[in-house]
This record gives sequence, structure tokens and C-alpha cells, in this order.
Amino acid sequence: MPAHANRPARRLPAACLTLAILLTTAAPAHAQEPPLVATGDGQDSFYCEKRRLGYWFYCTRPRPAEAPEPAAPPPASATSQLDAITAQLRELKAKAILEPTPANVTAYIRFQREQLDRASLFSDVWQRAIWQDPELDYTLQRPVSTLGKMQWQDARSAERNAVMAQLGARYGLFYFFAQSCGACEVMSPIVQSVASTWHIAVRAISTDGGPSRHFPNYTVETNQRTRMGLEPKVTPAVVLWDALKGRAIPIGYGVMSADELQDRIYLLTSKEAGRDY
Repeated sequence: MPAHANRPARRLPAACLTLAILLTTAAPAHAQEPPLVATGDGQDSFYCEKRRLGYWFYCTRPRPAEAPEPAAPPPASATSQLDAITAQLRELKAKAILEPTPANVTAYIRFQREQLDRASLFSDVWQRAIWQDPELDYTLQRPVSTLGKMQWQDARSAERNAVMAQLGARYGLFYFFAQSCGACEVMSPIVQSVASTWHIAVRAISTDGGPSRHFPNYTVETNQRTRMGLEPKVTPAVVLWDALKGRAIPIGYGVMSADELQDRIYLLTSKEAGRDY
């Protein structure tokens, strides 16, 4: 028998005996540990499952932040859409010309008709908008209907005549002509008639020294046109002279009708640019 078999059993200290009793009678360890935190995919199973660290170890992998959805592209502008339609129309037309197959020609005709329909719709809406807004209706200022145009012309002629009747007190006419000028033979009686009707003084000036049967009291030019800033080579020329301000107002060159000559004088003396149209 071994020598240690006859040895008396060693007694454990009382404190160790007490601790052993407590450990054997205590509740299972897992009943006192906090529940495990669910582990994410690919987590370290040693720390989260075998070692059972529970709440004292971070076993839940944070989820990555969700990427924001890509923003929708901004809508195409009206200008770019119209440019695209124009480009497509030109492309279909070019293809139909270069390759005039029935399919290509038909595709061009169909697309062109769609654009014509769109243009017709725009024109119709345009007209309706003008009818419903008097500020946009230009025909109220310059009528186009036969009856409205006649009434407008009568009112305008009356206003023009009232202005023309007062012009002689402030304005006079310079009329430049030449004996060798065929157009002057046509224009001279027109100038004479308008000046006589509205009692406007006329100073006829011969640019070549030749006489005029319509203006026997003419004078020969001595550089008057250059001093007025006029083109010296053009005849006939009608210039209105403002005696109040001492300035020349060119009315026109070449042949004009009496009505046109009166309209020009009326507009240049009584209307600011853009007011009559």
C-alpha cells in the first residue's frame, strides 16, 4: 500500500469549507447573468457567446447609416425642351431628304404635323388672351377692321389737320431741287400745294442754279445743306425749319405724296417716337 494511504485526512479550514458549501448550493450561474445582447452578423462569437460578457461587452454591431436616395434631376427648362423639338424636327427632315424612304418621309411629316398643331393651339390661346385683356389688344390703338380703320383714320386726319393749321406761325420749309432732276418736276407741285394749303412759307433753293416753274422766286444754293447737316447730293429734299429753336428737321428725300408729306410733318412736330404706333 502506498505510504500516504495510512496518513490521516487533512482537514480543510473552516472558511474554505463554508465557501464550498455556498458555491454548491448557489443558483446556476446563468440564472444570475444578464441576458446576452443579440450579436450581429460576423461578430466575435468568443466574446459574445462563449465568454457571455452580456451587457458589459458591445456585441451589437451598429448599422451603417442609410445612404440618402439620389435627388431627382431638375426638370428640363422650357427652352431646352423647345430646342430639343427643333433639333429633332431638323434631324427628321435631313434624314428624309438624304434617305427619302417612305418610313423616313412619313416620320418627318407626322412630327411636323404635331408641331403645326402645337403652333395652332398657341395662336388660338394667344388670340383669346388678347380679346380678354384690353391692355394687350393692339387693335384698340390701331384698328384693322374696315369700319374701325375708317373711324381711326378720320379721327387721326382731323387731329393732323388741326396741328397743320397752326404750323405756319413757327415752322417754314426749305425745298432743295435741281433743274436737271426729273423727280423734282414731280415733287415741286406737291410741296407747293401742301405749303399753300397750310400757309407755310417755302424757301426754294436750286442746287444747280437752274429755275423752277413752280417756285419762280427761288435762290441758288450757297452751302445751306451742308450747314444743316444734310446729304448734299440728294434731290429733291424737304426740310422743316423750326424758327423757335433755330434747328432743321429733315422731312424726307425723293418723291412723296401730299398725304405722306403732311403725315411726316405732323409726326415729326407733334408726336414723340413710339406714341403713334
